[in-house]
Amino acid sequence: MEMMMNPEIQATQRRVNPLKFMLILMIVSIVMMFAAFTSAYIVRREEGNWLEFDLPNVLLINTVVLFLSSVFMQWAYVSAKRDNLKNLKIALILTIAAGFAFLAGQWQGWGELVQNNVFFGGSTANPSGSFLYVLTGVHAFHLITGLIFLIIVVISAFRYRVHSKNLARIELCNIYWHFLGALWIYLYVFLVLNH
Repeated sequence: MEMMMNPEIQATQRRVNPLKFMLILMIVSIVMMFAAFTSAYIVRREEGNWLEFDLPNVLLINTVVLFLSSVFMQWAYVSAKRDNLKNLKIALILTIAAGFAFLAGQWQGWGELVQNNVFFGGSTANPSGSFLYVLTGVHAFHLITGLIFLIIVVISAFRYRVHSKNLARIELCNIYWHFLGALWIYLYVFLVLNH
C-alpha cells in the first residue's frame, strides 16, 4: 500500500532554494552578457580595422589550470557529501590556489599583450585588443567573486559547518565554479577560432 504524503511536505520538497534560484538567474545574466560580447566581437571584426596578433600562450595554460580547479572543486563537493572533512579542506585550498594561479596567468597574458603593443582603449588601441581585454577581464572579475565565495566556504569548512547535512554553501560554490570553468573554455575556443 502506497503511503500518502502530507501536501505541506510535498510543497516543501518541490521548493527551490532561493539562493540557488538567485545563482541560476545570475548565471543566465552572465551568459547573456558574454553572448552579447562575443556577438559584438564578430560584428565588429567584419567591419575592418582589425589588428591581427597572436593570443598569449598563457591562455592555454590557464585553460588547463581552470579545468584542474574544477576537478578540485568537484573533489571538495564529493568529500563534503561523504563527510570526509580532511579531503574537503585540502580540495578547497587547492581550488583556491588554482584560481589565484589562473588570475596570475591572466595578468601575465595582459602584460604580454602590452609588450606586443596591444592596448585597451586610447588612441593607440585597436578594437581587437580591446575586445580581448574585456572578455578576459570580465571573466577574471567573475572568477574573483567566485574566489571570495570559496574563501567563505573554506572558513566554514574549518569551523565544521560544511558537511553532508549542510551542503548548501558548497553546492552553490560548486555550480558557480564549474560554470566559470565552462565559460572560460567557451571563451578560449571562441578566441582561438575567431581571432
